[in-house]
Amino acid sequence: MGFEPPQRLVRTLSETYGDAVAAEWLGKLPELVGQVLDHASLDAERVMAPGGRSSLVVLVRRPDGSPAALKIAPPFARPDREREALAHWNGWGAVQLLDGAGEGALVLERLHPEVSLRSLPEAKALLEAAGTVRKLWVEPPAEHGFETVAERTARQASPMDDYRADATAGELTAAALAAREELVAADAETLLLHGNFRQGKVLAGDRAPWLAVGPEPLVGERAYDLARLVRDRVEDLVAASSGASAARRRVNKLADSLDVDRERLRGWTLFRAVESGTRALTAGRRQDAELLLEFAGWL
Repeated sequence: MGFEPPQRLVRTLSETYGDAVAAEWLGKLPELVGQVLDHASLDAERVMAPGGRSSLVVLVRRPDGSPAALKIAPPFARPDREREALAHWNGWGAVQLLDGAGEGALVLERLHPEVSLRSLPEAKALLEAAGTVRKLWVEPPAEHGFETVAERTARQASPMDDYRADATAGELTAAALAAREELVAADAETLLLHGNFRQGKVLAGDRAPWLAVGPEPLVGERAYDLARLVRDRVEDLVAASSGASAARRRVNKLADSLDVDRERLRGWTLFRAVESGTRALTAGRRQDAELLLEFAGWL
């Protein structure tokens, strides 16, 4: 199957794992796709674009003619963990895992990728998002291999230290790192989390109105999982004259609707926004960084 990998995939893999690592895997991708299609007896329809940030998604037909989606991710993006989480949820609140099609490949039920919660008005989108993520918060499987919130955020916090003295991000970075230290010291929940939950990760389906996709699963407290959702449509918040107060109201509304402590949600929202902002600075995406850091400053 001949194709060019979507540019969003190329850009994100290079930024996250380095140009050399990304280029090596991307160079093997066309051959890998062909092997997976043959192995699973799938007929390809088209590659989804812009598609995923860390995986290639191909719309396919199974041997019985039924529609499905083939997702292929590099081993360093840990698709095995996604497979484990999807199998454990078994379609409850999340896309259904139909089959494992070889290393790094998942055959998933076909949703409607062009229709996410971002297509809804903000208030309705947040309501549906809350109802969806609530279903995912279950006890993890026994003897699981998922990271904890403490472990993942420790890895993320390490490169943030370089920005403690930064004129733009220094004060916020110090506050975010201090918040993380306090939060992980008192985290008592060990639920299975989506890990990257936001409006764009919830797609329309036929089996259920809305289903989550693209988990980066880990275990820990629910407030961590909500934190990325709080800053959805951040560009609209920043553009609005009432953006700061709207962001704080969103924290409180989401926390209250899902019985999560407001201050813990605020703390994790601060940490995750600053972590994303400093990562954007490192990658040279200054406009994205400015949006994220302005949002973080409101918290």
